[in-house]
Amino acid sequence: MKVTFLKYSLGLCAVVVCLFLLPSPVFGQSVPGVSEREVLIGSCSALEGPSHFLGTETVTGAKAYLDMTNDAGGVDGRKLKLISYDDSYDPAKTEACFNRLMEQKVFALAFFVGTPTAVKYLPLAESNKIPLVGLFTGAQTLYVPLRHWVVNVRASYFDETREQMDGLWGTLGYKKIGVIYPEDPFGAAVLEGVKTALKGHGTEPAATASYPRQTSQVGGAIDTVKAANPEAVVVVGPANTVGPILKQAHAKGWKPLFLTVSFVGTDDLIQEAGSDAEGVVVTQVVPPYYLTEYKTVALYRRTLTKYYPSAQPNFVSLEGFVDAMVLVEGMKKAGKELTREGLIRGIESLHEIDMGLGSKLKLNYSSKEHKGFDSVIPTVIRGGRAVPFTDWSMAAPK
Repeated sequence: MKVTFLKYSLGLCAVVVCLFLLPSPVFGQSVPGVSEREVLIGSCSALEGPSHFLGTETVTGAKAYLDMTNDAGGVDGRKLKLISYDDSYDPAKTEACFNRLMEQKVFALAFFVGTPTAVKYLPLAESNKIPLVGLFTGAQTLYVPLRHWVVNVRASYFDETREQMDGLWGTLGYKKIGVIYPEDPFGAAVLEGVKTALKGHGTEPAATASYPRQTSQVGGAIDTVKAANPEAVVVVGPANTVGPILKQAHAKGWKPLFLTVSFVGTDDLIQEAGSDAEGVVVTQVVPPYYLTEYKTVALYRRTLTKYYPSAQPNFVSLEGFVDAMVLVEGMKKAGKELTREGLIRGIESLHEIDMGLGSKLKLNYSSKEHKGFDSVIPTVIRGGRAVPFTDWSMAAPK
């Protein structure tokens, strides 16, 4: 009897010892990119090449917010580390960039730039079941159909072009609208937005013409649209192509009301086009970075000055800052037991949140909606600065 009891006791002790020797179930050990002290976030963006302004500024704004968060103790005691690689806004480089991040075993992806690259990353994020939060693009494919692992913050190009077409049609009375766009998914996305908005007014663009992406070969597209004599023209592209289009158009004596969308990088466009940017309408997805009466704009300015004192405030880095805010809020909502699915659920729980960006920009997610903002802010470039307006008559050429 004693022998049997002794064997039982020894066996029980062995089980207890084994349990103590097993890997701790305390959170993080099976979640990629997460430890007790750190969370790894990965980014692929245009850090080099002709559109590097968009990528470097997006990342700078995001890092400023992450640095501030880390200095305040991180999220549930974990510091956030951003691993950022370059894809040069080149679709051919996307898979390699994505794979590098997967090799680093990052927890989530964030702060990506561009439609042609995004359309490559979306299926990779979905198939690998890794959250992708905050992309500097408003292409409709990011929102429809709903992609469980993809979360965007900004309003869409459909929102931007609807604001533009409604203002041109309803207030200014412009009926003939042209579009000059690049031959890539970005150009196609904005063109479709213009067509959809004009269809609501029972019409279609008066003229459209495309040009090869990331090139200065824009003369043919200018001449084609100019021949239709439109009252307003939406010019699609980053600053390094929109700038030359404006310059060449003006050199030809052609001066309709030119408009473009937020992706252009307004401050880069002003630098690129100089005086030829005067009077151009740009729809923005965040408020002007100089309006410090908005709580988050003021925080952005203070934070950027503290961590990156040589950086100049601009629309792009402000958007990166806001994207990082959303990522961090989602992680906080996910709780100490952080998982990738928990991050998605955490973001989906953010309903009608005042982000300190004004009454128009309230964050609103759900399990059926992964677009944070619906509203845009129209601005017109006057005296080298993008000036916001609510009355579209302010956009009329002077």
